[in-house]
Amino acid sequence: MPNRVLQVLVFVALATGGFAIGTTEFGTMSLLPLIQRAFAIDESTASHIISAYALGVVVGAPVITVIAARMSRKPLLIGLMAVFALGNGLSALAPSYHWLIVFRFISGLPHGAYFGLASLVAASVVKPHRRTQAVGYVMLGLTLATIIGVPAATWLGTLLGWRAGYWVVTAIALAAGVLITFFAPYQGVHGDAHPRRELSALARPNVWLTLSIGAIGFGGVFAVYTYLTTTLGEITHMSPAYVPIILALFGLGMTFGNMFVPRFADQAQMPTAGIMLTWNMVALLLFPLAAQHAVTVAIDVFCIGVGVSLAAILQTRLMDVAGEAQNLAAALNHVAFNAANAIGPLLAGAVLAADFGLTSTGIVGAILCLGGLVMWALAWSYDRREAVSAAHTKIG
Repeated sequence: MPNRVLQVLVFVALATGGFAIGTTEFGTMSLLPLIQRAFAIDESTASHIISAYALGVVVGAPVITVIAARMSRKPLLIGLMAVFALGNGLSALAPSYHWLIVFRFISGLPHGAYFGLASLVAASVVKPHRRTQAVGYVMLGLTLATIIGVPAATWLGTLLGWRAGYWVVTAIALAAGVLITFFAPYQGVHGDAHPRRELSALARPNVWLTLSIGAIGFGGVFAVYTYLTTTLGEITHMSPAYVPIILALFGLGMTFGNMFVPRFADQAQMPTAGIMLTWNMVALLLFPLAAQHAVTVAIDVFCIGVGVSLAAILQTRLMDVAGEAQNLAAALNHVAFNAANAIGPLLAGAVLAADFGLTSTGIVGAILCLGGLVMWALAWSYDRREAVSAAHTKIG
């Protein structure tokens, strides 16, 4: 079988796992009203289901990566998909709200570690100058989930009950495990692999700076996306029948971005990251005006989706600055994004509670992107100082 075909099969296998994760992460937001009615709980209490999953990601990414430092990547990926499938299957069977909280936490545990390892495996099967593109292909699974997986899970949930949505995710996760078993390459454990080696990433300032770019800069996207459906109804006065089209445009923007932006990042990583942060800032700054009309909000939401391609760039950058602690650094990228998923909606919610209006979420998002740009500038400055220091050391 030609090498190119094998690469594609590897990407498909790894992206299928991302598709399952994206479907459950974003799909739960759509299923929340159904879950709320089923367990007779209020909206605030129901939101803890999403928080439990995010907490699982934050806890699972570093803990699993460090503990499994001496495991080879392929069996670990299969194991992570098995745990993910189990967590979603148990979610579908949850007898009460409190048990659902526990099972959502379990479902979130493999998330960060999976994406981190999948990105490393994808990057390993291509030439060095195509690494960011390879990571982007893995992320396509996540973006396609917003276009196909979430609507399908939501439709089935509406038709057959919310539990059906989680059964769909369980089936996709099991399929991903099978595909990884057949197509992902086996990579032996590095001879020096050790938990302490992975933890060494935490001693590198540029790892923290890069994580800060994602945690702060990406908060802007979530500040707007969390309240997008409500904004479309109350500000744009859009019929509920057309709201899924706008949400799909966000997913299409993500897909477009992950297909094309990484090509530029492979040639100029930090400049491309800065451009995408600026792109997001402008798109979010325009959101209050764009939200007034259906056509302009559709264009703006697509542009915000394109900016999500920054995730693949930061994933590759973490591989570059983490030294020998590749696994942990790659997994921590998704901890940063889940931090953004908490920071953005929290700040936007505070502004809304102060009666600044729904479109103010765009201003909050733009300010967070500006914060991400500040961290980007600090990270790039640190790079340059390190390069100068290394050059002086070499001359001396």
